[in-house]
This record gives sequence, C-alpha cells and structure tokens, in this order.
Amino acid sequence: MKSWGGVAVLAIGGLVLSGCAGVDSAVDQADSAADKVSACTEALGLADLNPLADPAKLKARAQDKEQRLRTLAHDVGNDDVKNALLGMADSYVQVQKEHIEDAGVVARWAKRNLVKLDALRKACS
Repeated sequence: MKSWGGVAVLAIGGLVLSGCAGVDSAVDQADSAADKVSACTEALGLADLNPLADPAKLKARAQDKEQRLRTLAHDVGNDDVKNALLGMADSYVQVQKEHIEDAGVVARWAKRNLVKLDALRKACS
C-alpha cells in the first residue's frame, strides 16, 4: 500500500514556497515604495535656490544639489521618479553654466525649474 503523505508534504511545501514568493514580492514592493517616498521627500527639499546669494555660492549650491539629485536617481527603482530627478539635476547644471547675476536668467531658470518640479511631484504621487 502506497502512502500519499510524501505527496501531501510536497504540495504543502509548494504552497509555502509560493507563499514566500508572495511575501518576498510584497516586501520588494514596500521597499520600492519606501525608496520612492524617501527619494521624493529629499528631492523636494532640495528644490530651492536663493538667487540673491553670492553667484559663486549659488553655483556651488547648485552643483551640490545636482550631485545629490543624481545620487537619488541612481538609488530609486521607479523610472518615472528617476527621470524626474535627472531632469531636476540637469536644471541645476544650467545654473552652473549661466551668468546667474542676470535677473532675467534667474527668472527663466526658475520658470523651467518649476516645470521640472511639477514633473517630480506628479511622479512622486
């Protein structure tokens, strides 16, 4: 007489393993969401720039912000958020290249950056 106990153990083992895969998937999704929230929170905190500051300090701050945004983009798993972070980082590269002493340049940069900031907010929601 054959015992079906081995088959039952295999079946239960399969269910447990598939359950573990589901848990792993849920944990991965939760980690991804936490990464997204963390990256978005930090990036939104970086989205300021004081045009009244000394131009050299302004460019140094812009360089720091650009590097931090690129690091966040590298670390986040969500492609929409990553692209928005890289877009914002690129806007800070522009600050480093332009004659920021000109109020018109600052105003144009601020307008472009608001569009990029809005894209980040949408990607983060």
